[in-house]
Amino acid sequence: MDNESSNVSQAEEIKVQANEAFKAHKYGQAIDLYTQAIELNSQNAVYWANRAFAHTKLEEYGSAIQDATKAIEGYYRRGAAYLAMGKFKEALKDFQQVKKICPNDPDATKKLKECEKAVMKLKFEEAISVPESERRFVADSIDYHSIEVEPQYSGAKIEGDVVTLDFVKKMMDDFKNQKCLHKRYAFQIVLQMREMLRSQPSLVDINVPDGSHFTVCGDVHGQFYDLINIFELNGLPSEENPYLFNGDFVDRGSFSVEVILTLFALKCMCPSAIYLARGNHESRSMNKIYGFEGEVRSKLSEKFVELFAEVFCCLPLAHVINQKVFVVHGGLFSVDGVKLSDIKAVDRFCEPPEEGLMCELLWSDPQPFPGRGPSKRGVGLSFGADVTRKFLQDNNLDLIVRSHEVKDEGYEIEHDGKLITIFSAPNYCDQMGNKGAYIRFEAPDLKPNIVTFSAVPHPDVKPMAYANNFLRMFQ
Repeated sequence: MDNESSNVSQAEEIKVQANEAFKAHKYGQAIDLYTQAIELNSQNAVYWANRAFAHTKLEEYGSAIQDATKAIEGYYRRGAAYLAMGKFKEALKDFQQVKKICPNDPDATKKLKECEKAVMKLKFEEAISVPESERRFVADSIDYHSIEVEPQYSGAKIEGDVVTLDFVKKMMDDFKNQKCLHKRYAFQIVLQMREMLRSQPSLVDINVPDGSHFTVCGDVHGQFYDLINIFELNGLPSEENPYLFNGDFVDRGSFSVEVILTLFALKCMCPSAIYLARGNHESRSMNKIYGFEGEVRSKLSEKFVELFAEVFCCLPLAHVINQKVFVVHGGLFSVDGVKLSDIKAVDRFCEPPEEGLMCELLWSDPQPFPGRGPSKRGVGLSFGADVTRKFLQDNNLDLIVRSHEVKDEGYEIEHDGKLITIFSAPNYCDQMGNKGAYIRFEAPDLKPNIVTFSAVPHPDVKPMAYANNFLRMFQ
């Protein structure tokens, strides 16, 4: 057990003793014990709340107020963190505690009400949900051919069934000018994409011939104008100029619909020009909170919300370039000995689970010290250079490329040069001030050439403009 875990469990044992002292009306002793628990784990709001209560019994009201304030902050912070992870039921318990401690606080009342609404909605959705075995795919109910295109529509059009480069360029220009794509063509692109992705394995092998190059991009997060800038700097995707976008195409940035339709259309135009991997934000729970679901409703329709959720479940989980470079959105695993064949065998056609290989591929992060540790995100884990080295040796690989984390320079090289984080959303959320980056590999040596770039201007639509109202309260 690591030091942190040991402190947490020790603090819990002392809290139990403190509670016993409190019940026996030994308030001074209870305060001493709660203090010991706080010294071991100051993040637990319960200890502060309990010590505040003990202080009131001794009429030490000044100390009680100080502790109660800490408790409120603790419950509040933890509740906000649960919300950000989409764990509404856990968040509700914390906001109920905040409300208990300060019943007349209007802000606490407002947040509790919003949280109760979110939990009620969740319960309703669970109640009407259909068992997996009986589920009908919304994709199967759509016939895009029957959707009429009005004569006054002047945007990009697909002639017949083939998505052409001319169409993609026109669509991107329309998007730059904040024009929408007709639903008929949006349905066509997303449905064609689904058919293509369903036939792919969970781990895709990419072959880059000698003398050719290959570009890997990280998170784009709905920053459409920065995506366009990547193509201006490095060329549009084509058979001679292929790309891999390594997950988190959507959410946060408020041009996610434009990003996803552009990437999907490019894949329909030429499947070998662009590869797409699933990120942790290509999931229903994240899209509900961080803006994509609201944006799809606003720009397309409710039916598209379901359709994108279905298609995201078809995205591959990882890629290997020339049997040497392993590319994944998040990172590695809680157990040693995972082989590429194990990843290939993952049944990915589902929402990401909260544990196991698929979860870890999408959520894990590297850490600077050896071994494994708890994830700072509350999902997945942190893994050290030794874990990276062993995975590479076990699978005869040279390098891991992953994304998932904002970096000041747009990238970071860690684990003795064996792991590169690449992040392609510059000035993330319009406030981080970071650069974006992409990696250009040249075959056969596949030496990573990292190119960094700065953010470009975009129309005045703020990040998270379509996000869950409740989460915006905490921004």
